[in-house]
Formats: sequence, C-alpha cells, structure tokens
Amino acid sequence: MLRVGSVVLGVADVPRAAAFWTAALGYVPREEMEDDWVVLVPKEGAGVQLSLSVSESPVQEYPRIHLDLYAGDAADQAGEVERLVSLGARRVDWDSYPDDADFIVLADPDGNIFCVIDTSHD
Repeated sequence: MLRVGSVVLGVADVPRAAAFWTAALGYVPREEMEDDWVVLVPKEGAGVQLSLSVSESPVQEYPRIHLDLYAGDAADQAGEVERLVSLGARRVDWDSYPDDADFIVLADPDGNIFCVIDTSHD
C-alpha cells in the first residue's frame, strides 16, 4: 500500500523557502541543501516530509492543493499566525471565508497559500 512520504512545494528561492519552513515547522534538512532542491524532515520523530523545489510556474491565487497546519485552539492559532507572519508569511485577503471559519489563510514568502486551522473549532 502506498503512503504520502513528502509534499513538494514549488518555490522561486530554495534557501529562502527552507529558512521560512524550517523555522515555521521545526524541521531540518534531511541532507545538504542544493540550490534547487531540499527535503525537510521533522527535527524529532516521524512525520510528513516537506520538499522544496525550484519552480518557474506562477503561484495560483486559488490553488488546488495546499498545506493545512493544525493549531490546538483559537489562542494557539492566533499566536501561530503572528509567529508565522513574523517569519515572513503574509495574511491573504481570502474572499471565501465562511461565517464560522476555523482557518486563517496565509502565504509563505514565495506566495504559496497555506492555512492555519483551529482544531478545537466545532
């Protein structure tokens, strides 16, 4: 049976993206970073790898796939959003929020969209 081993993000600048995502997730490079590729892994324990690859494709305003990062509750979510923004993420003016949204949409330094989820939200 297959399993997801790595999610690959296209980025314009691998070292910049690696600096953001290692700080954001507490990940480390699996092996020495190359100019156009790196695989990031959890510093401790098992988990999904995040691979960063140079891409010249334009960022999609409404991507068909994105990362959901889980926070414990609303306070944790707010704190994580502020931390991620301080690392270089930016808030996205998302026009599709439902009234009771449990997610906040951000973009990484390359413009890749991701969400921070309040997992305590019903």
